[in-house]
Amino acid sequence: MALHLAKLLISAMAVFMLVSASFATSEVPFMVVHKKATLNRLKSGAERVLVSYDIYNQGTSTAYDVTLTDNSWDKATFEVVNGNTSKSWERLDAGGILSHSIELEAKVKGVYYGAPAVITFRIPTKPALQEAYSTPILPLDILADKPPTNFLDVGKRLLAKYGSLVSVISMVVLFIYLVATPSKSNAAKASSKKKR
Repeated sequence: MALHLAKLLISAMAVFMLVSASFATSEVPFMVVHKKATLNRLKSGAERVLVSYDIYNQGTSTAYDVTLTDNSWDKATFEVVNGNTSKSWERLDAGGILSHSIELEAKVKGVYYGAPAVITFRIPTKPALQEAYSTPILPLDILADKPPTNFLDVGKRLLAKYGSLVSVISMVVLFIYLVATPSKSNAAKASSKKKR
């Protein structure tokens, strides 16, 4: 009985491995989408958010009718200055990259937590649209009261970080200088011997 059960279990595992291998080698697009947001403070005091999207097709076949939609930017909080929050492309070949960027101006002060963008695409072998999601962005502290950085603060940070290293190196250099250069009394003795 145990032998019969072991044979059944082994044959079930073999069938499972063959089925999973056939799915792994099937030609489908695999989308990896990276969403990145950076803040840029203008001299006027306004703050702009530059959002970039990179869409990578890591699969083995072409994706068609690729559409990027990012509705996470609330119109009450942000105003689109440059670009659109949605973009479409006809195709994305296997191993290909698509990029898109938008520029927003912040209207409201506070911390903003953005949602991932949605990418839809079509595969010729399936009638339904496929969906992929971008990576989420880190929280953005919009229009935050940041103290201005001056050179004195930067100098203090550098001194705290590298001060001990600089002092050790300067002591070693001073020691080498003292050992390598002759003293004045030795130089005076050498010059008096030459005069005789």
